[in-house]
Amino acid sequence: MSSAPWYLNAERPSLKHQRKWKSDPNYTKSWYDRGAKIFQADKYRKGACENCGALTHDAKACMERPRKVGAKWTNKHIAPDEKIETFELDYDGKRDRWNGYDASTYARVIERYEARDEARKKYLKEQQLKKLEKSDQNGEDAVSDEDEDEDDLRVDEAKVDESKQMDFAKVEKRVRTTGGGSTGTVRNLRIREDTAKYLLNLDVNSAHYDPKTRSMREDPLPDADPNEKFYEGDNQYRNSGQAMEFKELNIHAWEAFDKGQDVHMQAAPSQAELLYKNFKVMKEKLKSQTKDTIVEKYGNAADEDKLPRELLLGQSERQVEYDRAGRIIKGQEAALPKSKYEEDVYINNHTTVWGSWWKDHQWGYKCCKQTIRNSYCTGAAGIEAAEAASDLMKANIARKEATEEDHKPAEEKKLATWGTDIPDDLVLDEKLLAESLKKEDQRKREEKDERKRKYNVRWNDEVTAEDMEAYRMKKVHHDDPMKNFLH
Repeated sequence: MSSAPWYLNAERPSLKHQRKWKSDPNYTKSWYDRGAKIFQADKYRKGACENCGALTHDAKACMERPRKVGAKWTNKHIAPDEKIETFELDYDGKRDRWNGYDASTYARVIERYEARDEARKKYLKEQQLKKLEKSDQNGEDAVSDEDEDEDDLRVDEAKVDESKQMDFAKVEKRVRTTGGGSTGTVRNLRIREDTAKYLLNLDVNSAHYDPKTRSMREDPLPDADPNEKFYEGDNQYRNSGQAMEFKELNIHAWEAFDKGQDVHMQAAPSQAELLYKNFKVMKEKLKSQTKDTIVEKYGNAADEDKLPRELLLGQSERQVEYDRAGRIIKGQEAALPKSKYEEDVYINNHTTVWGSWWKDHQWGYKCCKQTIRNSYCTGAAGIEAAEAASDLMKANIARKEATEEDHKPAEEKKLATWGTDIPDDLVLDEKLLAESLKKEDQRKREEKDERKRKYNVRWNDEVTAEDMEAYRMKKVHHDDPMKNFLH
């Protein structure tokens, strides 16, 4: 669109936004002429560099060797003036990283590598000549060594030839780093005639392909015949071969580090691998020891029980007759249906199962006639002891009933209100009882207010029946609902 159409004025663009409005003829793409000199002075000039005599810079920016103080100026001492240029670069020129690069300087790099290869070939030939001289001195015994040296030389020359080849079958792959990523050369091992993994199944809903990492974890053709597939997804390689061993090694290193072991898979991989090998050896040894201990203690039923002869030989002399419907008529017993529960299991030394005996609405064991499920079998002796205990208990019950019939009920004694027996001839004096009531009221007032108690107190240990009756009558019964109304 920078040029005008044919039917308009072709000398310049017709629209304003199509014109190069930032174009400036002063912009250039040239670069500095490095090392160029413009003038060589014969004598020192005023204002020139005090070190080399050039006018284009001062003594602070001079790169020449420092001049001795007081030395005389000659033509040899005065340096020529440098060529100073100023450029106004455009947008592309400021950002061109190869601006000012001289391609001819790369020839020095090629010459350096070629010189190194020549020196290497020369050194190998010298080593070969020295070995040949030694072999001539040693005789025929060194013929085989000479052949080996020639093969080594051919291999080295082949390696040199490979280094001169171009970067064939190589791809540049970005490696993730903390600094933003760096590139490393990785050889591409896929044959170009093979179909790419992302072309195996063009369905949109098939296995996902990541173009950045070139990975397809799932199987693109899960319904295809496994014998005809050459690629089943990247997960197949992760879960097979040495990948699983490497994963187990990493897990063992993590667990060992958590338990206090000084091991790190990335820092010391050889140590981690050796520790994992020792762990597997000790684990197998411990398994074998545990197995031997169990077999020694309980025996091995699998080795002791021999298989039947008909199973070993695959045939038997048993004759079985069938009817037309396929049912067995003769020659084999009908198999009884089995329960999902365990049958004929005897526990705690019992010879019969639980529920083989019934008495007084309770189940029990027939062998010992016990009705407790987890009881230990006592056999016939236990049955005799149980019968004897039952007879003894019946005799004791009968004796107790006989004694209760002969026993007469004892007469109930009428207790006094204060807890003693009331004599038959007890008579309370009304006057004495009134005085006792007054004394009881005075005693309670003294208990409430200690200021009313006298200093000289006479004590009398004699308690009469009237005093006990007065105490009973004035006593507060806490369970009495009318206790708050008593005065």
